[in-house]
Amino acid sequence: MSEHYDIIIIGTGAGGGTLLNRLAPSGKKVLVLERGPFLPREKDNWNYHGSFKYYSSEVMFNKDGGEIRPGFSYFVGGNTKVYGAALFRLREKDFESFRHCDGISPEWPIKYPDWEDYYTQAEELYQVHGKAGEDPTEPWRTRDYPHPPISHEPRIKEVFEILKARGMKPYPAPMGVHLNEAAMHLSPCIRCDTCDGYPCLVHAKSDSEISAVRPVMHKPNVTLVTEARVLRLHTSASGREVTGVVAEVRGEQTVFSAGMVVVSCGAVNSSALLLRSANDKHPRGLANNSSGLVGRNLMKHVLGSLVGVSTLKANPSKFQKTMAINDFYWGEPGYEFPMGNIQLMGKTVIEGLRGHEDKYAPLSIEEVAKNSIDWWLTTEDLPDPKNQVRVEGDQRIVVDYTENNGEPFDRLTERWKGILKEIGCGCHIVPQANYFTPKSGYFTTRMPMHSLGHQVGTCKFGEDPKSSVLDLTCRAHDVDNLYVVDGSFFVSSGAVNPTLTIIANALRVGDHLLRRLGARSTAPERSEAMRQDLKRDLVFKMAATR
Repeated sequence: MSEHYDIIIIGTGAGGGTLLNRLAPSGKKVLVLERGPFLPREKDNWNYHGSFKYYSSEVMFNKDGGEIRPGFSYFVGGNTKVYGAALFRLREKDFESFRHCDGISPEWPIKYPDWEDYYTQAEELYQVHGKAGEDPTEPWRTRDYPHPPISHEPRIKEVFEILKARGMKPYPAPMGVHLNEAAMHLSPCIRCDTCDGYPCLVHAKSDSEISAVRPVMHKPNVTLVTEARVLRLHTSASGREVTGVVAEVRGEQTVFSAGMVVVSCGAVNSSALLLRSANDKHPRGLANNSSGLVGRNLMKHVLGSLVGVSTLKANPSKFQKTMAINDFYWGEPGYEFPMGNIQLMGKTVIEGLRGHEDKYAPLSIEEVAKNSIDWWLTTEDLPDPKNQVRVEGDQRIVVDYTENNGEPFDRLTERWKGILKEIGCGCHIVPQANYFTPKSGYFTTRMPMHSLGHQVGTCKFGEDPKSSVLDLTCRAHDVDNLYVVDGSFFVSSGAVNPTLTIIANALRVGDHLLRRLGARSTAPERSEAMRQDLKRDLVFKMAATR
């Protein structure tokens, strides 16, 4: 048994990394256990095929026993190291009960007004660029985005204006990058074409390592242990508190202890850890006595991409991911059910097309790479207790998931295909390799079941222990000192990327933990580089108003 800590955080993704940032300034002793190492800075960061190695090749299984490879990223920063940096707020109505094609999206126990300030803080910490008032579905906000919207490159700006002329409401996508367009010679971000799905070689993407972990990891009260895979949690004889965290650290097992333990491994791995930690007092898995819902209600969105290829105009854009459309978020005339979100994604590069020429015939891969505009579509999937994560033994994880709410996704896809054709951006609609797990080479419009980048819901929060795993502070109903802080707590998935809500929740839970630890709430800690970015932005804003 090693020394005793005030709190242990397992994982450094959007949840765990942000929580560390909130707690570290308190002076309380914090141990962070991260399964992977720091992601190396190397040329492969920006190489299409070289970047594949940053996605884990670990094998999980579907309900039929078939192998799946979710492609999670196990590094300091977790999956945010390779995410696309789209940081959306859930819509205000997403927190309410709402009827969808395949059923009801349930009501959240706390509503948008409870989240608004934490969303604002999350946008500041992760340096989100955007523009308030452009999105017709946007929830109210007390402050504008902390940074101006990212400008569109010429071809994207042209499409943006064409859509507006049709009466649609495209808007600047909210993006977390360290970009200073007023003085690009000072900007960490260089607007490259290897952002979405790649690690950032110059540390200009707002991932949780750069935005949350690095600013605090050298504090004397913070201990970060990398390459520490947590195997199980031990409890007291009563089963009411976690007394030990068993981790394999570079091949050796070590037991760590703390007054409080936070699991932040992502919705799949967090629930798997709790299920693997079953004991006499928790025979169905840790924190699973009252509800039996640990691992259940897995949601991941109905996801897909459209690559529209024009035969009329080239698209030389590099940093393409600057636009989103929510005109069909809540449906459309003649269709009462929500359909979802449309946004641009990273630009197709020819390296990703070579070897797949037959997929794009009669077009050449050169035509596709030169002329494509690439779109990402998201439809809400609904919580279903049958959609679950299970464990078999100490290692085998089963993801038993059957997609629902597919009809509105199909409608959104066809609707968008039609619009692209009408505006000259979809003379050809071609498939794309799987975005979340590029090694699979899976070509389709709709992402397959193992695309789990938007994993949420496996330990939902609520007030009733019989129908929720966590209470409103994300503490386990059944274990007094155990918290889960990642996407697991979601009650419904909405139809936008979940990362900003995970970050906001980590800040919210962090304030609760500070109170429980007897410490004062703290402002987010920023690195010196981040402070300089903000200072430069302020200088140029002041200059622009003179």
